Amino acid sequence: MEGVDIFERDLKLATADLEPEAINALLAKFAKDSVREVISSGRASGTYERYVNGRQGAPEETVQAPGPIIYEFSLWEPIITFALDELRRRSPVKSGRFRGSFIVLANQHEVTDYDAIGPDAEVIITNFQPYVRKAENGLLGAKRYSIFDGTKRALASRFGNEGRNAAAFVFETRWLDVSAGVHPGMPYVLKRAQGRRKDRQAGMQITYPAVVINQV
Repeated sequence: MEGVDIFERDLKLATADLEPEAINALLAKFAKDSVREVISSGRASGTYERYVNGRQGAPEETVQAPGPIIYEFSLWEPIITFALDELRRRSPVKSGRFRGSFIVLANQHEVTDYDAIGPDAEVIITNFQPYVRKAENGLLGAKRYSIFDGTKRALASRFGNEGRNAAAFVFETRWLDVSAGVHPGMPYVLKRAQGRRKDRQAGMQITYPAVVINQV
């Protein structure tokens, strides 16, 4: 890989006059300082696997230059936490019930341990209240319209749909049919007609606005 080749070249130039033990110590310090910085900045989860010269869990101090030292982060937790905070911030606040009703689904199953979500999962964040559509359309007094779509845009700005993060995650807003059993009370069935549209007649299941996240 070009990035690894450049790093190894720069490492050789920067450490040309150092003993191997000193080079290893500098490389270990650089790795530990770097991982501490990305975690403290919120760009990565504190949950990760570490590989030193291909050995899982080995301490950084055991590295033999040029390494590598690789950190394999669990990326879901900071992204989902950011999304939930943004959704709640944009939600109506009259009783607080709506703000407390967001749920996270991974492959159609509700989850609370975000670090346990696999990299190939599709993550859906929605709200189980039957008036979620009114909230999304700004009909419940929310200060900011487009709760879900606005959150999707905030996620794309924070974690990327562009630039160097373009290959990591794709964020979308969708209106979804939710299967029975996903969460108590879902899907909600309309008791009476709401307009002339076929999907808003009595007996029809509502669709739910959602933020959908896929890792590429």
